[in-house]
Amino acid sequence: MLSYDCSNPLFGQTTNPWNCCKSPGGSSGGEGALIAAGGSLLGLGTDIGGSIRFPSSFCGICGLKPTANRLSKIGLKGCIYGQLAVQVSVGPMARDVESLALCLRALLCEDMFRLDPTVPPLPFKEEVYASSQPLRVGYYETDNYTMPTPAMKRAVLETKQRLEAAGHTLIPFLPRNIPYALETLSVGGMFSDGGSSFLQNFKGDLVDPCLGNLILTLKLPRWLKGLLAFLLKPLLPRLAAFLGGMKSRSTGKLWELHHEIEVYRNSVIAQWRALDLDVLLTPMLGPAMDLNASGNASGAVSYTILYNCLDFPAGVVPVTTVTIEDEAQMEHYRGYFGDIWDKMVWKAMKKSVGLPVAVQCVALPWQEELCLRFMREVEQLMTPEKRPF
Repeated sequence: MLSYDCSNPLFGQTTNPWNCCKSPGGSSGGEGALIAAGGSLLGLGTDIGGSIRFPSSFCGICGLKPTANRLSKIGLKGCIYGQLAVQVSVGPMARDVESLALCLRALLCEDMFRLDPTVPPLPFKEEVYASSQPLRVGYYETDNYTMPTPAMKRAVLETKQRLEAAGHTLIPFLPRNIPYALETLSVGGMFSDGGSSFLQNFKGDLVDPCLGNLILTLKLPRWLKGLLAFLLKPLLPRLAAFLGGMKSRSTGKLWELHHEIEVYRNSVIAQWRALDLDVLLTPMLGPAMDLNASGNASGAVSYTILYNCLDFPAGVVPVTTVTIEDEAQMEHYRGYFGDIWDKMVWKAMKKSVGLPVAVQCVALPWQEELCLRFMREVEQLMTPEKRPF
């Protein structure tokens, strides 16, 4: 629930099957850990900021966040009722890309379209998934918001090199104005009511430590959030921006925000089409962080939540593992801001040699089959010694 760790006060902490001192990611971390440990072949997760992709990355499996309404959400209990700015997606998680495709083939059928008429009747496009045509692939090594760890950067560069060797065209591409998309559109969209809907989930209930900072912040009165954002801006600009985004706003301001999201999405699509891209290759946060660290590294969701805001399908594929050289280079990691979030990433990703590292594959809305086809291509290009499982 709006956390990329995985624990609750009733059942306790879920741990990573690769290393019990590391997080499995979240919030769909139980599914990720179970699949990685061999206890399940296939599972479904939800994703509003990376909650399919974090567990898949941390646990060394594959996962897909589809366009928000590609799969039915009937019966799904959301944690922020009525929030439509950044919508939750339901998607598959498995040990390989073919299993993800098999899941979508089974679900995108007449039965689902009949049971939930709000889902567009788009059957699985087999010809797109099976295609072997060369792709035009945009890529970036960093979003300039969260500094990639050495292993993250190496994962993208190695994947880029292998794709080029296979005949694909790689073009540098970075979506415009990422801080604005994260701080104003995403955080502002999810917490336009000041967090009151989210806080309703915890009335009379225990709060897990991994959500403690978020709950404490949302409970602050609007004026205090604004004051703290103003005072912190010179010292901790990212934290200040997140605080400012969590202030409640009027109906008129909410409509303005919805319009801004639409304008931003269209601008990124235009930027994408200007380069005639098919798909996009990006870093994915990794390796797995220490337990209970994610609550103090909120900015690190930047690589995932952007594609929830844009509502683009995005999946992750494990491509390598952390090396001794990666670990040594991590000692020099400072981040772009040197704030508490950067320091937590530096601290929480130590002692990670051998842990899996993934890349993220992205396509335009409603192009899940193309996203999966690209993920399969990345998966097949990895030699056995480079595969984390």
